[in-house]
Formats: sequence, C-alpha cells, structure tokens
Amino acid sequence: MTHGPDTIPTDEGYLSMDLLRFTTAGSVDDGKSTLIGRLLYDSKNTFEDQIAAVEETSRKRGDENVNLALLTDGLRSEREQGITIDVAYRYFATPKRKFIIADTPGHIQYTRNMVTGASTANLAIILVDARLGVIEQTCRHAFIADLLRIRHVVLAVNKMDLVDYEQERFEEIVASFKAFASRLDNIVDMTPIPISALHGDNVVEKSEKMPWYEGSTLLYHLENVYIGSDQNHVDARFPVQWVIRPHSDEHHDYRGYGGRVAGGVFKPGDEVVVQPSGFNSRIKSIDSLDGPLEEAFAPLSCAIQLEDDIDIGRGDMIVKPNNQPKKEQVIEAMICWFSESAQLTPRNKYYLRHTTKEVKAVVQDVRYKVNINTLHKIEEDKTFTLNEIGRVTIRTSAPLLYDSYRRNRTTGSFVLIDPQTNETVAAGMII
Repeated sequence: MTHGPDTIPTDEGYLSMDLLRFTTAGSVDDGKSTLIGRLLYDSKNTFEDQIAAVEETSRKRGDENVNLALLTDGLRSEREQGITIDVAYRYFATPKRKFIIADTPGHIQYTRNMVTGASTANLAIILVDARLGVIEQTCRHAFIADLLRIRHVVLAVNKMDLVDYEQERFEEIVASFKAFASRLDNIVDMTPIPISALHGDNVVEKSEKMPWYEGSTLLYHLENVYIGSDQNHVDARFPVQWVIRPHSDEHHDYRGYGGRVAGGVFKPGDEVVVQPSGFNSRIKSIDSLDGPLEEAFAPLSCAIQLEDDIDIGRGDMIVKPNNQPKKEQVIEAMICWFSESAQLTPRNKYYLRHTTKEVKAVVQDVRYKVNINTLHKIEEDKTFTLNEIGRVTIRTSAPLLYDSYRRNRTTGSFVLIDPQTNETVAAGMII
C-alpha cells in the first residue's frame, strides 16, 4: 500500500512531465538525510511498510521522534555511523514535476562524491545549521556548486526550532552566505528558506511558527523553479555515438547516426557540417523510438540521417555551419582529482574521454590548486591528491571539439583515465 501523491499522473502524463535534478549538500549533522526523508514522507512518496520499519527502528534506538533519515541512508555503515558516505539517487514525483535527488556526503574526504552527484544537477540545496551558521563546509559546497555551474541554489537554514524560530538569526546567516557567494560567478538565483526538517516546518507545509517568513515552502520552490534556460539551445551539437545500419529488408539502405543532442536544435532540412572532416550536408530525417521527429534538442537521444553519404564514425560531431565548436589540442581546465592511490603530476599521461571521443592526453602544466575553503590559489604545489581541485593545461593527441563548460556542460566536460589501471582519476571542466 503506497502512502502516495493525491493525484498521480497517467503514464503518458508522467513521461512528459518536467524533470528537476537536484543535489543536497551540507555538513555532517546539518540534517540532509532527515530533510530528504521529510520531503519523501510529507509529499506522500513512501510506502507504508517503509514508514512502519522506520518507526520501529527509531523506537528501538530510543529516538525521540521518528527518524526520517533512516528512509534515505541506505548503506548499513551509513546507518550505523549516522552519516552519508556514498551518492544515493532518490526518485519521487508530485502532480507537477518529477525529481531525482543526488544525496551527496558532507565530509571533506568525499568531495569527489559530491562533484559526481552534482555534475548533472539543475539545483543545489545547501543546508546550514541555524546554530552554527555559515561554516567552511558551507563555503566549500557553494564553491563546488559554482564550479559545476549549478545556476539555482536554495540556502536551507535548518534546525530553526533550536534557535526559537528567530528571524534575526535567519537573516544573519543569509547575509553571511551572500557575502561569500558574491565572490562566485555562476550562481544566478539564490533562495533562502528557514526550515526545520525534524518537525516539517516550511519543507512541504507552511510553518505557523515563522509568520515573519513570507516566501514559499521548499517543495513549492522545487516544483516551480524555472530551469528551461539552463540547457544551451543556441549552439547545435550532436556527438555521434553509433552508426546505425540495420541491414534488414525493411530498412535495407538505412544509415543513421545515433547519439544524444548536447546542445541547440536540429530539424530536417537543416544544413550541417560534420567535424573534424568539415564535410557539409543536410539533415534528411530525425528518428526516435517513437517515430520521426520534427525537431531534436538537448538532452534527447535520436538518430540523424543525412542526405549525403559521408564517412562518419563514433567521436565525430554534427554541428551547424555558422556556429562551430572550438577545435584545439591544448586545453585549459579545472579538474577534481578522484584517485586515492595515484597522484597527478606534470607530464603524466592519460586517456581523455570527452563526449563520445577518447584520445591520449598529457598534463603539460599544473597552474594552481584551489584552497576550497578560502578560494586562495596555491601555485607552488604541483601535485594533486584525492579530492583536490585546481587548474591544469592538457595536450591531446587529436583535436577536441569543445565549448567552454560555462557555455555547455556536456561539450565542456571530460574525464581522465589511468591507462595502466583503467581507473577514472579525474573529472574536468574546460575553461
């Protein structure tokens, strides 16, 4: 029996619903897991047997209230230690929108997990404990959200019940966060909300204990925040993933290029250029599993047929003639180091995976590392160890077709792979 939303959309309605991906970040005891548990519980996205199990465990542990964090901390070690270790993805829906939550850990030693979870998010909820205010962790999470070009941030000031729901304390924290955020570039929309995840104040239901707060609840904000302009619909980019040749009687001469639109809009009849060869053609048709399409835009997966027979393979990119990506072998990038065992030093060699292309690469220079608590640049230390972030210059064996990460998160990002161990050692954002 589901403790489910009041009106569940039909299958067709559900599939066409808008999707918001958001990430939660906060220090260890800021109450992230409790907040997500509260969102799932109050928006009626949990099963009754789950609730019963959580109530039972809470009672055994002697918790004063039902511990909603137990709904989300999936790993046994997380439950035992009362902390979040891995990135956990949760799915839920309301009649207005579908959601994917990346629940990321708060500890500094899990920075790479936060980078992974936040890399596809439209919005970040940064939790702050109302008693402690803005701390180093808060600044670190804001910096990572900014680095990953998350445009929308909710500053959720939690545990307002422990500061007697004081307006003055809330405003103090907001002012302190704004002072730090003013040094960042990409956050365009910052919404502060005073909440108590434990008691449910301003999470799904409006709180009667904070009549001074006139804004919306957290769930209302998540349902209504506008993310349409976050995708790049200007620069047409289609990295080819696969050449589709069915060789069946029905589609004997079919030759389509399968992949996922990384930016812009493509329509049948459009003039296009295939890079890196530079050959021109026109789009004959765009096909999807549901049949032909009148247009394709990010992040849709489809197959494009061209009017001319051009030699195209995986790693090539279909673009528009008047708007082409950069095409270079030397790139500047910010990277986050993922490896526990290996270190990055200048002249190290890797495989670089960018959209659907893989090339050999060498790190030419380490420009600086960033102290992510103070934003200071460290220029004298040229090695990267686990979770460190900084700027490097990379040279590739073949030209990359890219945009800056700021313009397009798909064509502006890459990963580095250790050729010996096949381990993904870093994620990068092209400047």
